[in-house]
Amino acid sequence: MQQIVYHMLRVFVKSKLLANSDVSDALNNYHIKTLMLWACEKKSISFWTDNLNLIRICVELLHTLSVWLTDAQCTHYFVTSCNLIHNFFGVELIADQLTSIDEAWLSTWFVNNYIQKCSFLCPYSVSSLFNDVSTKLKLQNAVSAVVTWRLSTVLDDTWIVLQTAEYLISDLVSICSLMAQSCVCWMTELEKTHLVVYFTAVVFLHVAHKIPKTGFTDEFMDILATVTGQCNSELSLSKATELMKDVASGSQSTMKFTSLKLSSSTNLNTSELVEILQQSAVQHLTAYRQFQARNFGSVATVVTTDFEVLYAYKHGDYQRCLQMSTQNVCTLLYADRMPNIVTTPDFIQLLDDDIVSLTALTLIVNPECRVRFYNVLITQLTMSLYLMTQCQLKLRHSVMSVVQTLDYIEVAERRHPAQYMLNHLTLKLTKHKVLTYIIEMMMLALNSL
Repeated sequence: MQQIVYHMLRVFVKSKLLANSDVSDALNNYHIKTLMLWACEKKSISFWTDNLNLIRICVELLHTLSVWLTDAQCTHYFVTSCNLIHNFFGVELIADQLTSIDEAWLSTWFVNNYIQKCSFLCPYSVSSLFNDVSTKLKLQNAVSAVVTWRLSTVLDDTWIVLQTAEYLISDLVSICSLMAQSCVCWMTELEKTHLVVYFTAVVFLHVAHKIPKTGFTDEFMDILATVTGQCNSELSLSKATELMKDVASGSQSTMKFTSLKLSSSTNLNTSELVEILQQSAVQHLTAYRQFQARNFGSVATVVTTDFEVLYAYKHGDYQRCLQMSTQNVCTLLYADRMPNIVTTPDFIQLLDDDIVSLTALTLIVNPECRVRFYNVLITQLTMSLYLMTQCQLKLRHSVMSVVQTLDYIEVAERRHPAQYMLNHLTLKLTKHKVLTYIIEMMMLALNSL
């Protein structure tokens, strides 16, 4: 409730008062924020809940602001010795304008200058209702139509925001110097959303990506300790690896990471830890996909096993990979909307060498393509088709089965927008592999005659 009132007051004051440069020198949005802070502290709960009327609340608070202007006294909420209002020419006029506002006038103002303008974002069938709001019933019907439309689109908008956030998280973690302190900031901002699970997975992949280059440092241990919320103690790398195994096997719900202190003489193989970090990342990414499927299944088609399929292929389990990727292709082939897999450096370690090479060549030819994030994303459908094809070829499937895959690829090419460059390149590569395989099998058949 308070957030809505604050927004309404900001819109009104900015549109009605702050358009005047003389007024804006002495009155700004911070005064509205201060007004709301004091109201939240001083007003009783009944002020906000009894006889619920947003216009009534706004009128009363604007009258309070009028008194502040008249008295030239607005006490800073945090520094009580600071006065935020000073005498300036015309202050009495502004105060009189605020005092004269009543509920009927403010209601009309909001209908004409706020609700009606918002309706322009709606389809014409909704916005046209505001052409005639001469009666209370017509106004209620028009506003109800706006609310109904907004409720029907909010999930779509949230999905778009979520997809953008995924890319930004993976991109920023990859290009920035990740530290324990920055992880605290990330976790604090994301803790109220399921993106914190996605962020945790990205951190695991980031550390796994860096370890082979720099070794397992205290800094990485601090990062992992921060992400998993563990207390400080001193452990060995081998002990950390054992704890990671427990997490990967599901026998431990959280990772017992701490601030590891490694001496320069420590000579332990970190490859096992890298492997377990990747496995744990895949588990978190799968949990995140399950969240997407539960909450956005009505606006997008989400398969939850795409990262498990990548992991199976990476470890040579081609039969399992083929089974899951084929199922995913059938699910996604005619989907209008689906998740993506990013190709930032931290995710590259999960991908096939050919996809890595294709991504690298794309960036070499046009480094600017990464600026437009849809150029460096691969949809679940494209990746599933690629992995399904690779497994079919490695398992030496019949020509008839791979011909069917060609049909799937052509459907996928038509369903991806032209600007999805990496998807189209991956699909062209996949088609090339299939055609080469078919020619090879036909040549073998001819030679055997």
